[in-house]
Amino acid sequence: MSPLPVNGRPPEAGERLVGVISDTHGLLRPQAAAALAGCELIVHAGDVGSPAILGELRRVAPVVAVRGNVDVEAWARGLPETVVADVGAVRLYVLHDLARLDLDPAAAGFAAVISGHSHISAIVKRGGVLYVNPGSAGPRRFALPVSVALLRVRGGAVSADLVALET
Repeated sequence: MSPLPVNGRPPEAGERLVGVISDTHGLLRPQAAAALAGCELIVHAGDVGSPAILGELRRVAPVVAVRGNVDVEAWARGLPETVVADVGAVRLYVLHDLARLDLDPAAAGFAAVISGHSHISAIVKRGGVLYVNPGSAGPRRFALPVSVALLRVRGGAVSADLVALET
Protein backbone atom coordinates (compact mmCIF):
# COMPACT_ATOMS: atom_id res chain seq x y z
CA MET A 1 0.00 0.00 0.00
CA SER A 2 1.40 3.34 -0.96
CA PRO A 3 -0.08 6.72 -0.01
CA LEU A 4 -1.30 8.89 -2.86
CA PRO A 5 -0.58 12.62 -3.20
CA VAL A 6 -2.23 15.15 -0.90
CA ASN A 7 -3.55 18.34 -2.47
CA GLY A 8 -6.68 20.21 -3.40
CA ARG A 9 -6.03 20.87 -7.07
CA PRO A 10 -8.94 22.00 -9.25
CA PRO A 11 -10.68 19.47 -11.52
CA GLU A 12 -9.28 18.77 -14.95
CA ALA A 13 -11.46 18.79 -18.06
CA GLY A 14 -13.72 15.74 -18.11
CA GLU A 15 -13.32 14.96 -14.39
CA ARG A 16 -16.30 14.49 -12.13
CA LEU A 17 -15.74 15.53 -8.52
CA VAL A 18 -17.17 13.72 -5.50
CA GLY A 19 -16.67 15.22 -2.06
CA VAL A 20 -15.98 12.85 0.82
CA ILE A 21 -16.48 13.86 4.44
CA SER A 22 -16.71 11.92 7.68
CA ASP A 23 -16.87 12.22 11.42
CA THR A 24 -18.44 15.67 11.56
CA HIS A 25 -19.92 14.86 14.99
CA GLY A 26 -22.49 17.66 14.62
CA LEU A 27 -20.05 20.31 13.33
CA LEU A 28 -19.84 21.36 9.70
CA ARG A 29 -16.98 23.79 9.45
CA PRO A 30 -17.36 26.52 6.79
CA GLN A 31 -13.95 25.44 5.45
CA ALA A 32 -15.32 21.93 4.82
CA ALA A 33 -18.35 23.23 2.94
CA ALA A 34 -16.07 25.51 0.89
CA ALA A 35 -13.72 22.61 0.05
CA LEU A 36 -16.70 20.56 -1.22
CA ALA A 37 -18.14 23.37 -3.37
CA GLY A 38 -18.25 22.34 -7.02
CA CYS A 39 -18.71 18.64 -6.30
CA GLU A 40 -21.59 16.88 -8.02
CA LEU A 41 -22.07 14.53 -5.08
CA ILE A 42 -21.04 14.48 -1.42
CA VAL A 43 -20.50 11.21 0.43
CA HIS A 44 -20.69 11.33 4.24
CA ALA A 45 -19.02 8.25 5.74
CA GLY A 46 -20.80 8.39 9.09
CA ASP A 47 -20.69 9.89 12.56
CA VAL A 48 -22.81 12.71 11.19
CA GLY A 49 -23.92 13.78 14.66
CA SER A 50 -26.97 15.82 13.63
CA PRO A 51 -29.50 15.84 10.78
CA ALA A 52 -28.72 19.54 10.30
CA ILE A 53 -25.29 18.55 8.94
CA LEU A 54 -26.88 16.63 6.06
CA GLY A 55 -29.19 19.58 5.35
CA GLU A 56 -26.24 21.98 5.21
CA LEU A 57 -24.32 19.63 2.91
CA ARG A 58 -27.35 19.32 0.61
CA ARG A 59 -27.08 23.06 0.00
CA VAL A 60 -23.70 22.31 -1.61
CA ALA A 61 -24.58 19.13 -3.58
CA PRO A 62 -26.72 15.97 -3.36
CA VAL A 63 -25.65 13.79 -0.42
CA VAL A 64 -25.42 10.07 0.29
CA ALA A 65 -24.62 9.14 3.88
CA VAL A 66 -24.18 6.12 6.12
CA ARG A 67 -24.79 5.75 9.83
CA GLY A 68 -21.76 5.84 12.14
CA ASN A 69 -21.38 4.45 15.63
CA VAL A 70 -22.36 7.79 17.26
CA ASP A 71 -25.45 8.16 15.06
CA VAL A 72 -27.83 6.48 17.52
CA GLU A 73 -30.70 8.97 17.81
CA ALA A 74 -34.06 8.41 16.12
CA TRP A 75 -33.24 10.64 13.11
CA ALA A 76 -30.23 8.43 12.26
CA ARG A 77 -32.19 5.18 12.04
CA GLY A 78 -33.06 6.10 8.46
CA LEU A 79 -29.40 6.12 7.47
CA PRO A 80 -28.13 2.83 6.04
CA GLU A 81 -25.04 1.09 7.40
CA THR A 82 -23.67 0.77 3.86
CA VAL A 83 -24.50 2.40 0.56
CA VAL A 84 -23.48 1.98 -3.06
CA ALA A 85 -23.04 5.11 -5.15
CA ASP A 86 -22.52 5.09 -8.90
CA VAL A 87 -20.66 8.00 -10.49
CA GLY A 88 -20.60 7.38 -14.20
CA ALA A 89 -18.94 4.01 -14.73
CA VAL A 90 -17.41 3.98 -11.23
CA ARG A 91 -19.05 2.15 -8.30
CA LEU A 92 -18.31 3.32 -4.76
CA TYR A 93 -18.95 1.29 -1.60
CA VAL A 94 -19.47 3.36 1.54
CA LEU A 95 -19.42 2.22 5.17
CA HIS A 96 -18.36 3.86 8.41
CA ASP A 97 -15.86 1.40 9.88
CA LEU A 98 -13.53 -0.33 7.42
CA ALA A 99 -13.04 -3.17 9.92
CA ARG A 100 -16.66 -4.13 9.20
CA LEU A 101 -16.11 -4.60 5.45
CA ASP A 102 -17.64 -8.00 4.74
CA LEU A 103 -17.16 -8.33 0.99
CA ASP A 104 -14.38 -8.42 -1.56
CA PRO A 105 -14.75 -5.00 -3.22
CA ALA A 106 -12.76 -5.93 -6.33
CA ALA A 107 -14.83 -9.08 -6.92
CA ALA A 108 -18.01 -7.06 -6.35
CA GLY A 109 -16.98 -4.51 -8.98
CA PHE A 110 -16.23 -1.55 -6.72
CA ALA A 111 -13.57 0.92 -7.79
CA ALA A 112 -13.36 2.51 -4.35
CA VAL A 113 -14.27 1.88 -0.72
CA ILE A 114 -15.01 4.94 1.40
CA SER A 115 -14.92 4.80 5.18
CA GLY A 116 -14.40 6.99 8.23
CA HIS A 117 -14.40 6.12 11.95
CA SER A 118 -10.65 6.25 12.69
CA HIS A 119 -10.33 10.03 12.21
CA ILE A 120 -7.08 9.22 10.38
CA SER A 121 -7.03 10.32 6.76
CA ALA A 122 -5.69 7.81 4.27
CA ILE A 123 -5.75 7.09 0.56
CA VAL A 124 -4.32 3.75 -0.49
CA LYS A 125 -4.72 1.45 -3.47
CA ARG A 126 -4.87 -2.27 -2.73
CA GLY A 127 -5.86 -5.05 -5.10
CA GLY A 128 -6.98 -2.55 -7.73
CA VAL A 129 -9.39 -0.85 -5.29
CA LEU A 130 -8.95 2.67 -3.95
CA TYR A 131 -9.55 2.94 -0.18
CA VAL A 132 -10.37 6.44 1.03
CA ASN A 133 -10.77 7.71 4.58
CA PRO A 134 -11.12 11.50 4.53
CA GLY A 135 -10.24 11.79 8.22
CA SER A 136 -12.34 13.86 10.58
CA ALA A 137 -13.95 17.10 9.44
CA GLY A 138 -15.68 17.85 12.76
CA PRO A 139 -14.25 18.71 16.16
CA ARG A 140 -10.52 18.15 16.30
CA ARG A 141 -9.61 14.80 17.88
CA PHE A 142 -6.24 14.22 19.41
CA ALA A 143 -3.57 15.99 17.32
CA LEU A 144 -5.01 14.75 14.02
CA PRO A 145 -5.55 17.15 11.12
CA VAL A 146 -9.04 18.21 10.07
CA SER A 147 -9.67 17.17 6.47
CA VAL A 148 -11.98 16.07 3.67
CA ALA A 149 -11.24 14.25 0.42
CA LEU A 150 -12.06 14.82 -3.22
CA LEU A 151 -12.61 11.86 -5.54
CA ARG A 152 -11.85 12.47 -9.18
CA VAL A 153 -13.72 10.26 -11.61
CA ARG A 154 -12.74 10.12 -15.26
CA GLY A 155 -14.30 7.37 -17.34
CA GLY A 156 -13.86 4.17 -15.34
CA ALA A 157 -10.95 5.46 -13.28
CA VAL A 158 -11.02 7.06 -9.83
CA SER A 159 -8.33 8.88 -7.88
CA ALA A 160 -8.45 10.95 -4.72
CA ASP A 161 -6.83 13.91 -3.00
CA LEU A 162 -6.90 14.85 0.66
CA VAL A 163 -7.71 18.46 1.48
CA ALA A 164 -6.44 19.69 4.85
CA LEU A 165 -8.74 22.32 6.33
CA GLU A 166 -7.37 25.44 7.99
CA THR A 167 -8.92 25.64 11.45
